[in-house]
Amino acid sequence: MTNRKLVYIVDDEGAIRRSASFMLKTSGYAVQTWPTGVAFLKEVRHMPAGCVLLDVRMPEMDGLEVQQALIERGVTMPVIILTGHADVSIAVRAMKAGAVDFLEKPFEKAVLIGAIENAFARIAATDGAAARAAEADVVLGVLTPREREVLEGLAQGLPNKTIAYDLGISPRTVEVHRANLMAKLEVRSLSDALRLAFAAGMGA
Repeated sequence: MTNRKLVYIVDDEGAIRRSASFMLKTSGYAVQTWPTGVAFLKEVRHMPAGCVLLDVRMPEMDGLEVQQALIERGVTMPVIILTGHADVSIAVRAMKAGAVDFLEKPFEKAVLIGAIENAFARIAATDGAAARAAEADVVLGVLTPREREVLEGLAQGLPNKTIAYDLGISPRTVEVHRANLMAKLEVRSLSDALRLAFAAGMGA
């Protein structure tokens, strides 16, 4: 049934809309694109459920404002945030507001497909939040107190330098702790680590 999975791409860059559309259509997805969040929101109520790829930096309304508008309207489609900058704080805010993932441009096809499949899996498993929280607590139990402090800082959207200053250690040491905690948690990306942190109630 993958050919009927619907993906909405909302991005003001025509090149991104075209390339992401091509990647997804050749992988069997149905795709619709919008150049602005405003245009997307005008029609979203009448659209079948799907996954939303939402660019952060757009004119009129940015991605976080569009995401908030979807929440206020009761639209529960999973959102994946696209960012052209390594902007951890924006990604953290988006994930706290319910985004399932964030991707940095330019992204590889395999990463994009993986994120979208996770998003559709989330639709199928929305009722497992309590179980996920308990599971996340257990998983985070492998971390040292210092690694938990670094993860807490990341979950608050703080850059490495700020975390280092707050903990009285060097930015290089923060990078080492960050690499160690990701290895221990067996996650490949910051967004995966943040999902576990948020499920366990960190970053509040």
